[in-house]
Amino acid sequence: MSSLESETKPSSLPTQRSQIKRLPQRGEYDRLTIHQILDEGLVCHIGFVVETQPFVIPTTYGRVGDRLYIHGSPASRMLRTLKESVEVCVTVTLLDGLVLARSAFHHSMNYRSVVIFGAATLVQDATEKLEALKAFTEHIIPGSWSTVRLPTPQEIAGTLVLSLPLTEASAKIRTGAPADDEADYALPLWAGELPLRLMAIAPVPDPRLLPGIEPPAYVQNYARNPPQPPIESPK
Repeated sequence: MSSLESETKPSSLPTQRSQIKRLPQRGEYDRLTIHQILDEGLVCHIGFVVETQPFVIPTTYGRVGDRLYIHGSPASRMLRTLKESVEVCVTVTLLDGLVLARSAFHHSMNYRSVVIFGAATLVQDATEKLEALKAFTEHIIPGSWSTVRLPTPQEIAGTLVLSLPLTEASAKIRTGAPADDEADYALPLWAGELPLRLMAIAPVPDPRLLPGIEPPAYVQNYARNPPQPPIESPK
């Protein structure tokens, strides 16, 4: 186990901030569920406050053990407010399907989401920063780090990396069929789920690609982690 993976394991008990308050029966706090959702997602939204002004920024991320590494730019507003650490809220959402009820009121979505609270710190150690950049790359395109040109010192210096422990996190999940009012089940209207999946289509080569180079296996066979077996939850 690397030094990056030896962080304190996130608690399975919710904190005051991470406790699911609306529809708490959908809440999940175990480490495995949180890791699975983070590993399947591609984009996180990180919220923070600069001089009383709130900001929410979409960016990429990577997980190493129980620590999330967040990709940024040295020119970002966050760097200007960052001293030793900055309080943030990070969210990742996977949309699994549209839930179509017999009434518009009960239309919904099946989803898996994670919310993380904590103090994000700037990664300055060169070894840790390089491992974080590898985590970003392998998270997006597994198998590609060993085949691409690795970052130069200038590129590493030009990338902002934040580290956030997964010690205060919760997942929220909805699965299953619509939950109509009992009287509406007698209506002659279609109801059910329209599943949605993120999938890759045929790769498009760079116009300046050298002749005779075929897409590597990790491009031809690319797929995000398949949805986990449904966890039946109340509406």
